[in-house]
Amino acid sequence: MSIGSVLDLLRPDFPDITISKIRFLESEGLIRPERTPSGYRRFSVADVERLKFVLTAQRDQYLPLKVIKEQLEAIDRGAATLGVREARARADGAGADGSGRAPESGRAVGAPRRLGVVPGEVSPDELRLDHEMRVTRADLLDQAGIDEKFLTELIRAGLITPGAAGFFDAEAVTLARTAQSMSEFGLEARHLRAFKLAADREAAMIAQIAAPIAKSRDADARARAEETVRELAALSLTLHTSLVKTSVRASLGG
Repeated sequence: MSIGSVLDLLRPDFPDITISKIRFLESEGLIRPERTPSGYRRFSVADVERLKFVLTAQRDQYLPLKVIKEQLEAIDRGAATLGVREARARADGAGADGSGRAPESGRAVGAPRRLGVVPGEVSPDELRLDHEMRVTRADLLDQAGIDEKFLTELIRAGLITPGAAGFFDAEAVTLARTAQSMSEFGLEARHLRAFKLAADREAAMIAQIAAPIAKSRDADARARAEETVRELAALSLTLHTSLVKTSVRASLGG
């Protein structure tokens, strides 16, 4: 099967699957489709089943790719037939010496790194642009519950930026609605500029880290760079949330 055919087979169960994701999993060594003389990928039924296993482990059990890969390698050797749930238990309980004791850091070796395991963590999938929306100015005003004056202030402060055709994305609605709620506490659009500057600095740092990956001569370099950006951005958001919670609790004497 071609990669497009595989995509069609997987989408009913995994709506967010993309060609970039499949290529990324191949680059990580979790699948090994054959190549035609001209370089096109050709997937077998076994390849598709392997993909289903990986995607299910990520979606339902939040297993990191490292643990999934170890399990698949064990199955390939005939040394294991663990299910996803058992693999997760192994990841949570394995110690550095294989004794099952957690290392001093408190994080078990092989414990899930992927986001979504702990409430409050942000998933990299939330940063995908596969389903980008185009929102008109009128729809933005209506959905966010703001007026023209407030939207103009948000645009002027650089918090919201319309596209070249004058449309906005879905994130602009959330941003405008949140800014409106914060304005009820006396915060004006100009006050929120500090949040925008901080976000720009974080985004620039993430882009700098991913840049060398994108410049690789590898055909899948762009897909890997995009995946890296999403992972780092999600981690950054989770870190930011935790830091704010900690600071707020400290200020309240908690």
